[in-house]
Amino acid sequence: MTTSFIQVGKAAPKFTLADQNGNRTSLTDLTGQWVVVYFYPKDDTPGCTKEACQFSAALKAFDRLSAVVLGVSPDDGESHRKFISKFKLRITLLCDPDRKVMEKYGAWGTKILYGIKTVGVIRSTVVIDPQGKVAHHWKSVRADGHAEHVRRKLEELQAK
Repeated sequence: MTTSFIQVGKAAPKFTLADQNGNRTSLTDLTGQWVVVYFYPKDDTPGCTKEACQFSAALKAFDRLSAVVLGVSPDDGESHRKFISKFKLRITLLCDPDRKVMEKYGAWGTKILYGIKTVGVIRSTVVIDPQGKVAHHWKSVRADGHAEHVRRKLEELQAK
């Protein structure tokens, strides 16, 4: 079941996860920065590859917006390192093997895939403002073109 605690304007659920190299990344350590957290099902699959490559290609634009981009999947560090190496990704990928962070963010639960109900990762994205509050939440996204949607939304949010 999806148990989402995500509400725009409310504090984003705190997390600490290992990245592709085993280093701990904590949301608390990123206070003062814009943070884009995108959840995806699996390394090196077609949609996930397209999404990761597009976020990676747009990284300079996100840097100019003072935004950190974090991809989160249930995959382990070794899988993330291979994925990063194979596609020359420049983003940080976090490991959530027990899916606890995904559950907090509404990115794990029941979904419809090809007309069949299944339980799994729900491709979604959250933008967190420098104060640690949810600024925007996409509950379900299409991989292709999503990085550009996020970049434009971030510009809009920062212009307010």
